Amino acid sequence: MNTENSAPEPAVTDGRLLRGARSRRAITRHAVDVASAEGLNGLSLGRLATDLGLSKSGIQTLFRTKENLHLATVDAALDLFLDAVVRPAQTAPPGVTRLRALIANWIAYAEKPLFTGGCFWSANLPDFDSRPGPVRDALARQRQDWLSLIAAELRNAVDADEIAALDADLTAFQIDAILNATNLALRLDDKNATTKAHRAIDALLPSP
Repeated sequence: MNTENSAPEPAVTDGRLLRGARSRRAITRHAVDVASAEGLNGLSLGRLATDLGLSKSGIQTLFRTKENLHLATVDAALDLFLDAVVRPAQTAPPGVTRLRALIANWIAYAEKPLFTGGCFWSANLPDFDSRPGPVRDALARQRQDWLSLIAAELRNAVDADEIAALDADLTAFQIDAILNATNLALRLDDKNATTKAHRAIDALLPSP
């Protein structure tokens, strides 16, 4: 997964633009929480205006359309996820150590949780998987980047002889499935969800 969500934006020095950028960040942060609990379908310009005590016209000026709002929310969720899960793991050595860090960070992200409703993608991919369009494309691309990141660390681990040879893409798919099941179990108050997740993942990583 690319740890850079997008190219750095030029510094904003104009006071009005700066206030707009701050407002946009505050709005999308709340939008991520709403969408993690109720899905992007529950997110609208009017809903955010009511929640945050802002004018609908003001929010509409920032996002223009509901689809733009959804795309901005998806981008905001990714950046927060990268900060919580991916970027901290990059300091670990590649291979098993980094893979374990990514998995531990992901479980902590769902367990705390970072977003009100738990995993943002678990909440929204089922709603958009059969709905072609820019929002589905963005969600699918982010999921694929995550799978590719896990697969890359599995290949690093095999190359370093830390684990036995395996199908990295398949094992990444299985790890992702376990993590999504863990998120669901946590939302349903399964006290043993984290323990079961670690046991299931350990079973996928054979000794060399």
